[in-house]
Amino acid sequence: MEFVRIGDKVISRQKLEDAIDEILSLRSKGLSQAEVAQKTGVDRTFISRLEGLGELRKGGSIALVGFPLSNCDEIRKVAAEEGVDFTLVMTDEERWAFVRERSGADLLNDLMRLIATVRKYEKVILIGSDKRLEIMKGLLDKGTEVSTIVIGRSPMTGDVYLNPQSLREVIREMRG
Repeated sequence: MEFVRIGDKVISRQKLEDAIDEILSLRSKGLSQAEVAQKTGVDRTFISRLEGLGELRKGGSIALVGFPLSNCDEIRKVAAEEGVDFTLVMTDEERWAFVRERSGADLLNDLMRLIATVRKYEKVILIGSDKRLEIMKGLLDKGTEVSTIVIGRSPMTGDVYLNPQSLREVIREMRG
């Protein structure tokens, strides 16, 4: 355990981390700040400040789906930095491996699970070829805010580089 001495007090980092984990867990389960404060014995204003310190963004949940990209690691990094909730990006090789490694029934089930997952998000960024983007948009709820980034014409073969800063701007625009 790591301790910090402040004057005549000894502070346990683990105890602080455990308390923060409990507070955030209760809040993510839907309890109000006042309810969590009462349960944990801290001021409601502390909970508000704690959330403010850790806040990455406000607004609806965001999903990002894109392929075939040559710089998937860069895109994942930008998405994580900007607080994107769900990210699925693949190279051309990865997308074809996804298809080839599954039987017809398994592929269909996995695709339906992915569609169901993405449909849970309020905002979705889709990256792909012109025709694929139209198909993907059609699978989302009418109330879903969708932003598309066309990286080529269908059919696409090979990976495309997506400027990470351009993606960052799209994410920030979607946040409002």
